[in-house]
Amino acid sequence: MSEPEDPSGIRPTPAELDTLRLYDEGLTRADLVLLDLVADDRADAVDQLTALLVAAGRVTDGPAFTAAIGAREHQMATGLPGGVGLPHARSETVTQASLAVGIAAFGKRIDFGSADGPADIILLLGTPAGSLSLHLEVLAGIARSMAQPNVRESLRRAYDAEVIAELVNSTFWFPPEA
Repeated sequence: MSEPEDPSGIRPTPAELDTLRLYDEGLTRADLVLLDLVADDRADAVDQLTALLVAAGRVTDGPAFTAAIGAREHQMATGLPGGVGLPHARSETVTQASLAVGIAAFGKRIDFGSADGPADIILLLGTPAGSLSLHLEVLAGIARSMAQPNVRESLRRAYDAEVIAELVNSTFWFPPEA
């Protein structure tokens, strides 16, 4: 992606470039969706979803990224009510804000520490290390959306990677108003 310039000749900041890329490319795509996820535990689920981000070129070092996710998980559980796991981290290994989506196979829910039980929707969020505000904005958008039972049910019932990616991109990312 070439760096756009405004007429004054001022180059956008790296954080502004991250936001522009998110507008252009979306938070996720079909190749970042894993249906029928079967994982031994949360670390295994994170490893499988990280592999999708690495294959897509959105993460450059899988083990370093999973270590960042693990460090974040160690601080506080990332399970949300309603059967959602939201592991997330900012990392130097992330090339652009990205979300890998896992829908657990029937009966194969994964514990992410939520008070209401294990998750069957796993949303692995990675953002570049220098993009704290973007990370928080996207994280808040995901949390707001996943608080809605109809959004969770739409993800569970879609059972099509393209549909899930479109649903995520149209529902989770609430860009700041200009």
